[in-house]
Amino acid sequence: MTGRAQDRLVLLIEDDRPLLLAMGRAFARAGAQVMLAQDGTEGLERFMTTSPDLVVTDIVMPEREGIETILAMKAARPEVPILAVSGGGQTPAREFLTLAKGLGADGVLAKPFRAGQLLDAARLLIDLPPINAAA
Repeated sequence: MTGRAQDRLVLLIEDDRPLLLAMGRAFARAGAQVMLAQDGTEGLERFMTTSPDLVVTDIVMPEREGIETILAMKAARPEVPILAVSGGGQTPAREFLTLAKGLGADGVLAKPFRAGQLLDAARLLIDLPPINAAA
C-alpha cells in the first residue's frame, strides 16, 4: 500500500457529538487527518469540496440521513470507500447496516464499538498503521 497515514483524510459524519469527537480522536491517534460533520447535509458538503480517503457515516441522523448520504456520495465519487455505522434507533442496527451495504457502503460496523474496532474496520478499506501501544 502506498501513502502514509498522515496523508489520509477521514471524513466522519455523526450526530452524537461525544461519539463524533471520540471517533475523531481515534483516527487522529492513528495518524490520519480528520474532518468532522454533524449530519449528512454537512457531511455531503464537506465531501463535495474535499477529497477524503474514507468516509465514516452514521445511518440514523437528522437532516440528511446516512442512506441518502451514501447514495449521493457514491453517485459523485464511487471510488471513495464508505464505512457505515449504526445503533439502529427503533429498528435493529443490522437492518440498517444490511441496507447500507446493499446501497454502496464498503463496510459496516454496529454500535456500540470500541476505538480499536472502528480502526480495524477502517483498515480493511484504507491503509492505516496499527497504533503503537507505547504512544
